[in-house]
Amino acid sequence: MHPFRAALLLATALVPATAAARQHAPAASTAKPPAPAPVAPLAYTERTLANGLRVYAIRDTSTANVAVQVWYDVGSKDDPRGRSGFAHMFEHLMFKQTRNLPSEAFDRLTEDVGGYNNASTADDYTNYFEVVPANHLERLLFAEADRMATLVVEPTSFASERGVVKEELRSRVFAQPYGKLFGFYLPMISYTRHPYARPGIGSIEDLDAATIDDIRAFHATYYRPDNAVLVVAGNFDPAELDRWVDQYFAPVAKPDRPIPRVAVKEPPRTAATRHVVHAENTPLPAVVLSYQVPPDNHPDQAALAVLNAVLSTGRNSRLYQALVYRDQLAQSAETYLDSKKDTGVLAAYAIAAGGKDIGAVEAGLKREVARLRDAPVSAAELAEAKNEILAAALARRETAEGRAFTLANSVIVNGDPRAADRQLAAIAKVDAAAVQRVARRYLGENQGAVLQYLPQAEGAAPDDSIRIAPTVETRALTIPAGVALHQVASEAERKPLPQPGPAATAALPARTETRLANGLRLVTVPKPGLPLVAATLVVDTRELSAPGRRPEPSQFATELLTEGTRARSATQIAAEVEALGASLDTDAEDDGASVSLLVGTNGLAPAMGILADVVRNPAYDPKEIERVRTQWIDALQIEQSDPGSLAGKVAARAVFGDSRYGKVGTETSYRGVTREQIVASHGEAWRPDRATLILVGDITPAKAQAMAEQLFGDWQASGASAAAPAEPALPAKPRVVVVDLPGSGQAAVVVSRAALSRGDPRFPAARLASTVLGGGFSSRLNQEIRIKRGLSYGARSALAGDRGVGPFSATVQTKNESAPEVVDLIVAELRRIGRDPVPAAELATRKAVLSGGFSRDVETRGGLAGKLGAYVLAGQPVNAIDNALAEIEGVDAQAVQQVAAQVLDPAGASIVVVGDAKQFADTLRQRYPQAEVIPASALDLDTPKLTR
Repeated sequence: MHPFRAALLLATALVPATAAARQHAPAASTAKPPAPAPVAPLAYTERTLANGLRVYAIRDTSTANVAVQVWYDVGSKDDPRGRSGFAHMFEHLMFKQTRNLPSEAFDRLTEDVGGYNNASTADDYTNYFEVVPANHLERLLFAEADRMATLVVEPTSFASERGVVKEELRSRVFAQPYGKLFGFYLPMISYTRHPYARPGIGSIEDLDAATIDDIRAFHATYYRPDNAVLVVAGNFDPAELDRWVDQYFAPVAKPDRPIPRVAVKEPPRTAATRHVVHAENTPLPAVVLSYQVPPDNHPDQAALAVLNAVLSTGRNSRLYQALVYRDQLAQSAETYLDSKKDTGVLAAYAIAAGGKDIGAVEAGLKREVARLRDAPVSAAELAEAKNEILAAALARRETAEGRAFTLANSVIVNGDPRAADRQLAAIAKVDAAAVQRVARRYLGENQGAVLQYLPQAEGAAPDDSIRIAPTVETRALTIPAGVALHQVASEAERKPLPQPGPAATAALPARTETRLANGLRLVTVPKPGLPLVAATLVVDTRELSAPGRRPEPSQFATELLTEGTRARSATQIAAEVEALGASLDTDAEDDGASVSLLVGTNGLAPAMGILADVVRNPAYDPKEIERVRTQWIDALQIEQSDPGSLAGKVAARAVFGDSRYGKVGTETSYRGVTREQIVASHGEAWRPDRATLILVGDITPAKAQAMAEQLFGDWQASGASAAAPAEPALPAKPRVVVVDLPGSGQAAVVVSRAALSRGDPRFPAARLASTVLGGGFSSRLNQEIRIKRGLSYGARSALAGDRGVGPFSATVQTKNESAPEVVDLIVAELRRIGRDPVPAAELATRKAVLSGGFSRDVETRGGLAGKLGAYVLAGQPVNAIDNALAEIEGVDAQAVQQVAAQVLDPAGASIVVVGDAKQFADTLRQRYPQAEVIPASALDLDTPKLTR
């Protein structure tokens, strides 16, 4: 995806269409949009065991997988006094050892068989969730019950995971631009009494203060069956599920002591508060307004959800239209409705556009909030907001896992499994008067907390004056009497793991492929069962990155497709699409470009009409080009303060030079793009003989064919199609580059080199080698860097499946002083995989990672359409998707070792480290005397040399 897709703004102006665009131009629709397809209520069974565990089941035999989730009614608000971030750190430790499961067993039981696992900690809950092949359900139930009853905490894993959590804090809060604004300051300004005021990720000091005894007491206090919800969704036999739940969970004892609960209530804010912070790593000023909202189970939540959608959902929302598009005060403007068990928050925030006064941005936010209080929303806005909410709910329920999340959240946060369905029903009844009423009740001028977040003044110390209010009430952790100290049992004493059952299968849906007379390729994949259709139209743009040409005109041509046509302004496009509850997105990649649509069946015809219009008839208004150009340049400022993002761009330049995989957008390159270049790029690439239209979902091949003929049958290409370019020679020598980003909260490490193309016969083996190295939690890099040493929140590697010779990259973020050690660990693993055969057992687990990831990717309509589009852009036949799993299984250890030695050898890799160089550059130079140190202020990405 183009790196600044999120920064694109909505355009409204039109100019006369160019000759290239004067083709089929359907008139803008003035008809009332069709009603959205209804969202079916969740179909589930429920029961409660004698020990208090609540069990919910959602059966779905259309999938070969099953989702298992255990939610505990404990979250960051329950962190003990002086232990902020404690519930989150504890969540990490739940993946370690139990009496019957050795360390990292959860990854063996999930990832190693083609599933995955994860967890999250919110203010009100902590949830643990897995998706595995359905025949592994019994094993997961055994494991979840075991860690509920017999968690083992010992010093080594405790120290390692505490280090990992610190790196997560550095990565998400300290290294990210605006990380402290949202991670620290927003909760602090929003509450004066309630422990919601404490950042859920905690602080370094509080994490260091935690002890093993604290961990054991926390588990004994909150991790108990009567404080948990088990949800199983997917392909299972109901009788077997009941039997297994009774076997593994029913024996878990219910303690005879009460569960401590937060009783404090946040007092209403009756006077506005104001804060100003000057912070490092703040490329552009930002402002946030925080308002109190009632608990999630309050009747006003439905109207607040509609209000929130009117304000900021989509390009037709009020904040986007007013602040970003019309007045161009903000680079982005959003809201965040965070409803909770107790008092929640509605936050409206904006990042200023370059050179704009933050006071004017704040005034613009307040003006839009006041409009909601002063006058009712329009009927069109009301209908659009409801359709968007219903469409989002429909998409969430497309998978068994999504339905499980929805149900469990309803139970924990609302105490009612039917809450989500009831809220959707209530939203459908919200009227304009209700939206205005809640705006007046909760968003008054005297009810807001304002924070301006400004760049640090030169030479001044960072301003961390905001603190958690001293009146915030917290509790000390009480260690329950008789807490059992569990130990890992010997192999002879452990309860045996259940064996997997017979494998379930779910075949890919059948496809049809035809061509229109003009060359347009049509791929249709009927997938009924849900009134939803995903459409993707992809085109080959490789010739636009030929030697001597920059990719930016092609990027502009793609990203501006939705910014106005001959028949519709950009505002009309956004309004019509969002009124349908649909999403319409563009994507510019190295090998091609696409426009993607996700829409309910009832709105398919009008939505496809809009897709055809934007593809065929973009206006490319000069005003819109300038607006987008300014937005992208502003976004560059943010990206250049993010070590991870900057390291990726530097690595691309170092490895690929001036080839199409090495060209990255810069202020200079964006400023150099002309409208004539954009129009020419559209004419060269967006033509039927270079296009493939993919339709997946609730549609028949006959209907797809008729729709394609109607909308694209008269689309004609002009001129001959350009030939694919020859690639320029890559840089002769690998490089070691340090970009000095003073004050960076972390260092980003990238080890990258040119590998091979997707069409190379060695590609399947190379992809498997990359997966052994850095594909998944139990991969070699993550084992060495995160699990064993606690040096990073995550280490990973990836092999691009490009049509040309694309990159292999290993990426890690770590504290600055650890960067040289991390480089050594990556290089050592790259050498090892090319030197030593991968053991058969390890190879089997990495094959399962690839197979399981593929199966989950194609489970949704949008995922399957995207996967087919990727095959097209990589120059592969779409029918190759049928052999995807066999292709993975056909690779042996010898092939992996050979291809790793050939294309993953670190001797041919460039090393890039971006961070605070004074903390690591000298050490790195001892290993690599040739290392170049470039100040971030002197970095020049317009040249492969990286400096002038």
